[in-house]
Amino acid sequence: MAAESGTGGIVPSKPEDAAAETIQGRWWTWAASEAESTNPVMDTTGEFCDRNQPEDVWFLAGTFGGTLQRTCRVPAGRPVVFPLVNLTGTEAQCREFMATAKGKATLDDKAITPERMEDDNVTVTGVAGNPLTGEEGTTTSYACGAWVRLPPLKAGRHKLTIRGSSGDFRTGVDYTLVVGTDQRS
Repeated sequence: MAAESGTGGIVPSKPEDAAAETIQGRWWTWAASEAESTNPVMDTTGEFCDRNQPEDVWFLAGTFGGTLQRTCRVPAGRPVVFPLVNLTGTEAQCREFMATAKGKATLDDKAITPERMEDDNVTVTGVAGNPLTGEEGTTTSYACGAWVRLPPLKAGRHKLTIRGSSGDFRTGVDYTLVVGTDQRS
């Protein structure tokens, strides 16, 4: 469970099934597992947030730039993982990206402390037409970013705000998360 810090923020726990050593590669493979028309990163409403989710964690997506509002239904009992801002590329590109990378997130109006993940060597498997790699197959690169790994959220509605940037790139999502059996909009 996430602990509240003395400053009113949330310090996430580190769910074992969302281990830092593998989470970036798993997230990038998830994000590359759908073609552009149904891809969670391209999604403007949250309609596709459930596509190809693994059994042990629930991934959320940012954007390719700009800010969106999404509603996403999340099953109870799953840790929630998302980047504030992230990149795959060469080791040098990651160093340059992380030099100016920053982000913030709030859950139900409480700040969440992000963590930096830098220079992870990842393998990403994508489908044809995905907006990340553009092609079917497996690639290896470096991944980096500012990330949040949360334990399972309590059932009900939650407001999650994500903002991230690096250099001139800006991304953000205002999520309404509906956790558990409450399926009302």
